[in-house]
Amino acid sequence: MKEYDVTVIGLGPTGGTLANLMALNGFSVLVLEREKNYYPLPRAVHFDDEIMRVFQTIGISKEFLKYTIINKGTKFVNSKEQVILDWPRPRKVTDNGWYPSYRFNQPDLERQLRKKLKNYKKVSIRQNSEVNKVINFKDHVKIFFLDTRNKSSNLVKSKYVIGCDGANSITRNQIGTKIDNLGFTQKWAVVDLILKKDKKNLPDRTIQYSNPKQPATYCRNVGKRRRWEFAIRNNLTEKTILSDKYIWNFLKPWLKKSEAYLERKTIYTFESAISRKWRKGRIFIAGDAAHLMPPFMGQGMCAGIRDISNLAWKISKSLRDKHDEKFLNTYQSERFSNVKQYIETTMRMGEFINAVESIQITDNISSENDGTKSMQSIKPKLGYGLGENKDQNRGKIFPQFKLNNGKYLDENFCKKPILLYSSKIKKNMLNKINSIKSNQVKGLSSYLKKSNSKALIVRPDRFILASLQLNKNFDNFLKKNINFLI
Repeated sequence: MKEYDVTVIGLGPTGGTLANLMALNGFSVLVLEREKNYYPLPRAVHFDDEIMRVFQTIGISKEFLKYTIINKGTKFVNSKEQVILDWPRPRKVTDNGWYPSYRFNQPDLERQLRKKLKNYKKVSIRQNSEVNKVINFKDHVKIFFLDTRNKSSNLVKSKYVIGCDGANSITRNQIGTKIDNLGFTQKWAVVDLILKKDKKNLPDRTIQYSNPKQPATYCRNVGKRRRWEFAIRNNLTEKTILSDKYIWNFLKPWLKKSEAYLERKTIYTFESAISRKWRKGRIFIAGDAAHLMPPFMGQGMCAGIRDISNLAWKISKSLRDKHDEKFLNTYQSERFSNVKQYIETTMRMGEFINAVESIQITDNISSENDGTKSMQSIKPKLGYGLGENKDQNRGKIFPQFKLNNGKYLDENFCKKPILLYSSKIKKNMLNKINSIKSNQVKGLSSYLKKSNSKALIVRPDRFILASLQLNKNFDNFLKKNINFLI
């Protein structure tokens, strides 16, 4: 019976990124994908700067960048097409080292992820593989799956299994958990088109039409691709809604039938939901298998990649050292509250689109001098888990700085946490630790000062694990966190 360090169920963006991260860390990986190939039509269309940092780590960012465009932001308009809320995405590089928001076509991303996986000898991809059962044991998991091409049954062993197998996850069913609906469930039609030629009258950003009679979304995408989404009203049948006649009638205010090709038309149930358990023994779930959110913020795929970025280094550490129940439990505790904030914010946006023509002030929405309202992107901290909750810096995303040699800091650590410390600290034991002095990194001294710290420990998923305040003892700080650094 073949045995692997990690088995990933599902080869979409979440599973493909996870497989790359585990392979980068030197582990043997089996990927089980039920389909023959990647889905060739558009699905996810947005990701942000945090996610690009993950793509940078696995080595696809430069190539993939060719297939993206910078997203200029979102405007909410009422039934009179008056702007009631502006969510600008500035065209400038953020602290994460990338632009804040990108548009892309999912098949392009999946090709890049699969292409990268081919570089790893210890990665095995089994397509046409339908998982039937996963069983926990003390030191491994058994995975039973069917090869749908020849109907043969297969059995393999793996030290860990991660289900990235979507909303209808077999892995979630296997760990025996329920998924809780958070209060937003609505059917929408999604229509993807390719323009025959550029149309200057179409907006170059996302427009959310906050019209209770017909909520809708327009998305500017890569090249000549455009997307419209609209809530299903009047109890019409799916057959009627997906008919060319109905779709082109809906699109009439923006587009003639002669001006574009219909690439894809489908109906989704937009949901807000989160699984109660994300782990059982050595079996985990991530992405849509663990949580669902409406697409109004473009954070569905992003949330999944944040999941596996958090999980990958923890499983890597458990594989290198030893299986640690407490340590691995921090995956759900840290990610749960973070993703829930995204879901709740997305639900509020859904309420704006569906029911109101005026926007209320909230934590991330402010009123400008001219009376218009603007929205800021949220950046939630991690939930409780590793580190001390009283540490004001713990759980925050850490910026991407450049070393004095011109290389990005992200390119120098992805396997273990790293200690970043003031050049004033001089200790012989630091040569045994993955560490960098502040004078080696432009801007790091200022950041340490701003965060009231003389040392920080940054995790491979780019979140701060711990900070040493100016009045605290360095030796004690090292002793407390040495297990993460050696």
